[in-house]
Amino acid sequence: MIATYPGTFDPITKGHEDIILRASRLFPQLIIAVAESKKKHTLFSLEERVSLIKEVTHDLDNVLVFGFSCLLVDFLKSHNSHCIIRGARAVSDFEYEFKMAGMNQLLLPEAETIFLTPSPKYQFVSGTFVREIALMGGDIAQFASAPVIEAFKRKMVQNR
Repeated sequence: MIATYPGTFDPITKGHEDIILRASRLFPQLIIAVAESKKKHTLFSLEERVSLIKEVTHDLDNVLVFGFSCLLVDFLKSHNSHCIIRGARAVSDFEYEFKMAGMNQLLLPEAETIFLTPSPKYQFVSGTFVREIALMGGDIAQFASAPVIEAFKRKMVQNR
């Protein structure tokens, strides 16, 4: 079975990496589906986010990374995947994710959503928090891998 872990990953955090590693152990193939998500006004472009995830997951042989700008269910159909992996850190995450899982199943009845909770040390890590800390000059080493830290440094130089 091919599983798909969708998200904007702006940026990929160690919490995301934790979910990716654990899901890659559960499924013979895991696709990381990076959403373009124009409504979110991401800091990193789709190409940058795909590149960062490929760099961070390069040692996981059963993980593939693709960008997408269509409905998730259309992406799933095009990659023959019927399993959606979602991370849920708190009850507030779960409520939103639960609604999204229901909608996806209405659009693609064979789609199943599996929720993984992050390891305790990553329960409060989010891309939003990591972005804010980095943009304010804080140290994000405990929340993001080296390629992400370097990408932030480059972004800060570009935005001066």
